[in-house]
Amino acid sequence: MIRVIAGTHRGREVKAPRGLEVRPILARIRKSLFDILTLRIGDALFLDLYCGSGAVGIEALSRGARFAVFADASRDSLACARGNLDVLGMASRARDVRCDATGNLEFLSLAGGGKFDIIFMGPPYKDKEKNPLSLVAPTLSAINSSEILAPDGLVIAQHHKKENAAPPPPFCLYRQEKYGDSMLSFYRLNK
Repeated sequence: MIRVIAGTHRGREVKAPRGLEVRPILARIRKSLFDILTLRIGDALFLDLYCGSGAVGIEALSRGARFAVFADASRDSLACARGNLDVLGMASRARDVRCDATGNLEFLSLAGGGKFDIIFMGPPYKDKEKNPLSLVAPTLSAINSSEILAPDGLVIAQHHKKENAAPPPPFCLYRQEKYGDSMLSFYRLNK
């Protein structure tokens, strides 16, 4: 069971998509992430890429983000995230969008009303045949070419510890946190 950790919706349940190979972010990783983002989350425009249940974007809204866009290629994941937003009464501060996160993402900033202050991505680690996927770098490239990140914005990627997290230009990797087999990598634009 997934629960909102803090903020206005603390303790409320978030459902995960049924029957999908969705790997919800662990509560301890989510808590650590938002402890790190505490000073940046208030009034932020937030993008939850590869959103799954929407737990990360919902946590951001609960902690004061002004608006969140939930993006995923899966209709079932988006339906689950939308259902969670509806039940929690957060739908007016959110939009869900179906997309390929490694493609053109310009329309996401239109859905959110501007460039994003914080982008979180939690791409799948493996495909259906259990082959490793490495989606962090192509997704960072799509974020850059689509120009959806605010100049002082952050991108955070949750990925497998063995995935090469080296960013393509113009991003720089400035922080990493390890949690078992998972890593959180923090990126910003080089200035």
